[in-house]
Amino acid sequence: MHVYILLFLCIFSVLESIIINRYLHFQTFPFTMPKMTRSAGLSQPERTISNHKYKPYHPKQHSKTNSLFSIYSPKFSIYLLITCAIIFILFQIQSLQTPSTSLLPSWTFLNQWQKVIINTSTSISTFNNDHNCNNDQDNLTKSMATKLRESVTFLPLKDLRYSSTAQQGHTWFMSSMYDTHEEGEVQYQRFPSNASKGRVLCLKGNDTHDGAWNYYALAWPETLPYNSTLKKGLTFVSYNHYNYENIWHGLSAMVPFVAWHIKKQCSLVPSRWILYHWGEVRIKMGPWLKSLMEATFGEPLHIETNYGNEESENNMIASCFEDAVVMRHNEGGMSRQKRIQVYDLLRCKARIYCNVSLEGRLSEVNKGGLPVIGMTMYLRTGPRSFNNESVVIKIFEKECQKLQGCRFIVAYSSNLTFCEQVKVMSMTDILISPHGAQLTNMFLMDKNSSVLEFFPKGWLKLAGVGQYVYHWIASWSGMKHEGAWRDPDGDPCPYSDDDRRCMAVYKGAKIGYNETYFSEWARGVLSEVRIRKKEELASKKNNSHHPTPSGCQCSS
Repeated sequence: MHVYILLFLCIFSVLESIIINRYLHFQTFPFTMPKMTRSAGLSQPERTISNHKYKPYHPKQHSKTNSLFSIYSPKFSIYLLITCAIIFILFQIQSLQTPSTSLLPSWTFLNQWQKVIINTSTSISTFNNDHNCNNDQDNLTKSMATKLRESVTFLPLKDLRYSSTAQQGHTWFMSSMYDTHEEGEVQYQRFPSNASKGRVLCLKGNDTHDGAWNYYALAWPETLPYNSTLKKGLTFVSYNHYNYENIWHGLSAMVPFVAWHIKKQCSLVPSRWILYHWGEVRIKMGPWLKSLMEATFGEPLHIETNYGNEESENNMIASCFEDAVVMRHNEGGMSRQKRIQVYDLLRCKARIYCNVSLEGRLSEVNKGGLPVIGMTMYLRTGPRSFNNESVVIKIFEKECQKLQGCRFIVAYSSNLTFCEQVKVMSMTDILISPHGAQLTNMFLMDKNSSVLEFFPKGWLKLAGVGQYVYHWIASWSGMKHEGAWRDPDGDPCPYSDDDRRCMAVYKGAKIGYNETYFSEWARGVLSEVRIRKKEELASKKNNSHHPTPSGCQCSS
């Protein structure tokens, strides 16, 4: 700022010197005329002018004035201007080496005002641009959402391409999807998940006769298909190759859900169940299975029926689910240890549900201090029942009476409620029963209890691997399958013994008996059970400091 002031003063001084110089020049020679000389050739007017009285110029009289004029001479002005220019240049060089100071207040004000104008213009322009960009973004988002909704594709639940291998691989149920499976754990699908890329499961159709007319799809929660509803909570979707009325086939379909429940530390409980059989909708399960699931999950069982309804002939309403777990392989892929954990939890939960002691059979001893052995004949009526039931009952009852502390019970599964069956099994150490679904109850006995199974004629050759299911469940639930007796006699088959058509004759045939074999078999099993229970009772006394269990353990 000082540089500009100095420059202004220098310029002002130079201008002042020039003006004064000119002024003095005119004051010094106001009437000066060129000097005239007499000449003969001059005319009269010219002589008149020459004879005019004119005061001559005397330099001494203007000495003071000339002195002033010399100070303001042109040379002095030029020197002064050059000096100012040199000083200005020097100050400019210094300013380049020194950080700039703040502007004059007037310049600062103008600069700020300029910034305000620029910012205001920029803001208006930015607002307009942002508004246009937001509109474009909104339109793009809506367009993408519409496309995503319209791109949701529903596929048949039942894929007929895999009808010959319906229980293998990824099955014909939801065939485009693959399961999540860790070694020894349950196989399952969960929606949404990383595997589904965050998409939820949607279902529609309620056909009860052909699973190819029921459909599934995946959709993002923000862009669900048109004519759909999102149902909150956890949904269990079950595929069963058989049915939910038979307690064995029904339980096989439920076991993987219990295994998944344990895997999640029993913290997640379903809000609803959706049941399929070959992709066909089922709206109920047998009362035994329903009670067991309510006991296990601690809540009333809700089987979904209000989904996939037809709004019109060509427009079905779909149901989408906030969280869904799908099972379609029953116990497939689960290790024996994992299955034992499942049956332990089922047993414990069922006993609590039915107010049965968790302490187990070892708490019951006779007057002599020996453990009581419960022998139960668990009978069925109709197909695969004993042909001469009363004789068979007497054979086993007689052997039980020979052993001190043996208690004999006869029960019919068809006459008992779920909790009554739980109580009977909690009193049983030896279960005697024909092959059939009622044997599923064996897991409700104490672990290490014994099972005796009976078959009609012809099953060994023709029944296939299905005849061994109770061998399997005995192993999976920690029981001892003591073998099976197969009736060598029975109704004749019009075909050869190895003709599969004979299975239609043998499947529901009555079962005979062999008194000698049954008696020896019963004595041998009773003796083994007596020895085992004595050992267990002694072990319990030696470890009496261990508290009686008061709840069910839930750990994976």
